[in-house]
Amino acid sequence: MTELALETPSTVAVARSGIGSDLRAQRVRAAWIFLAPTLFVLAVVAGWPLLRTIYFSFTDASLTDLSGANFVGFKNYLSWITLKSGRVVYSGLLADPAWWGAVWNTLKFTLISVTIETAFGLIVALVLNAEFPGRGLVRAAILIPWAIPTIVSAKMWAWMLNDQFGILNDMLLGLGLISQKIAWTASPDTAMIAVLVVDVWKTTPFMALLILAGLQMVPGDIYEAARIDGIHPLRVFWRLTLPLIRPALMVAIIFRMLDSLRIFDLIYVLTPNNAQTRTMSVLARENLFEFDKFAYGAAASTMLFLIIATITVLYMWFGRVNLEGGER
Repeated sequence: MTELALETPSTVAVARSGIGSDLRAQRVRAAWIFLAPTLFVLAVVAGWPLLRTIYFSFTDASLTDLSGANFVGFKNYLSWITLKSGRVVYSGLLADPAWWGAVWNTLKFTLISVTIETAFGLIVALVLNAEFPGRGLVRAAILIPWAIPTIVSAKMWAWMLNDQFGILNDMLLGLGLISQKIAWTASPDTAMIAVLVVDVWKTTPFMALLILAGLQMVPGDIYEAARIDGIHPLRVFWRLTLPLIRPALMVAIIFRMLDSLRIFDLIYVLTPNNAQTRTMSVLARENLFEFDKFAYGAAASTMLFLIIATITVLYMWFGRVNLEGGER
């Protein structure tokens, strides 16, 4: 009788809390055990090269003599000398017009491409979410551009956009839309447009796939109730669909934004040596391997990492993005 009296609701709650804490600790421990190999691989293939790149950006390293690098501080980023006339001459990455041109090209490419791909991806996802015959086949076919490797699609479009034998010029000439052949990837006026067209063609299916996954999570009975109440489809979209898929949409945008900020292969294949489309990744690669300015290229790579990290953190903070699929 005394033992039963001791088992009050408070003691039972404490016991259950202790059991729950032990179970939670075991789950956390098991999660870290399973994640340890992945974290180790990431540290080796990503963390260590990143630290080495940051280190080389503060040295005078060259591609032919990495071991003989000497520490030079922030010289690769910004340095200056004062001439006898009193004029101050700045040098380094932050004083390089080519670098800031690459930054502007990258940001412009990212803003335009992600905006267009999000809009088109949303339209495609809404169409694929509807019921119609052959929907599964259409869903599979729409992913073909995204499934093609970027190098392959870039080379394919390079042939199509060629001013001498490209099929695009022949089609536009036949339709009377242009009066003469255009060098789409070589002309300063059309190079960025050509790159954007190819990127939108290739990556819109990726955005559509992620947005479609969010649409699949919306309960169908909500739309049925809206239809019975006679609510206009546009109002249903703005007041119901868009708020419900917002978490998935924000995550899709940040994934695509990360890709576009570090765009390299598409630019390098379509418009090599073109200042109008040179991005931060292309400029860093040129200095690292082509111009034999390894330390300068390492500084560009480090700045690229810092810019991407800053933009991503700000986007996640102000956009209230939770990578688990919800909102903060």
